Amino acid sequence: MNAEVKPIPEGMHSVTPHLVIAGAADAIEFYKKAFGAVEHARMAGPGGKVMHAQITIGDSHVMLADDFPDWGSVGPKALGGTPVTLHLYVPNADEVFQRALDAGATVKMPICDAFWGDRYGILTDPFGHSWSVATHIKDMTPEEMAEAGKQAMS
Repeated sequence: MNAEVKPIPEGMHSVTPHLVIAGAADAIEFYKKAFGAVEHARMAGPGGKVMHAQITIGDSHVMLADDFPDWGSVGPKALGGTPVTLHLYVPNADEVFQRALDAGATVKMPICDAFWGDRYGILTDPFGHSWSVATHIKDMTPEEMAEAGKQAMS
């Protein structure tokens, strides 16, 4: 290994979501409108599909590509949903939540003041991925969260 090459590229974090999306080019435009994403790279693949792209949302990188079913790479629509939710902390959850709805997302869980101290809601983007949008509004101890959770679930 070259001593001058960093094993983790500058600005990258240890974990980076890599989304498979039927319609990756359209998804990039959606993420720009909904979440203020900035596109950094896009590599064309066969048939005009996106082989690889990279965006940032806030300080976090997201990689994405079109689906390639022949290679075993499919997105949530082909699977009938997703068990994964991408969590997005923002300064104003209500504003970002509404902007995402205006851009074409649908509500999975309405935004509310959650018992753990966040303003929080969940959206499904037009491509089948789930996004929770949150703003931290109250610092709580683990004990306070546990008690608030018991009350919320009763």
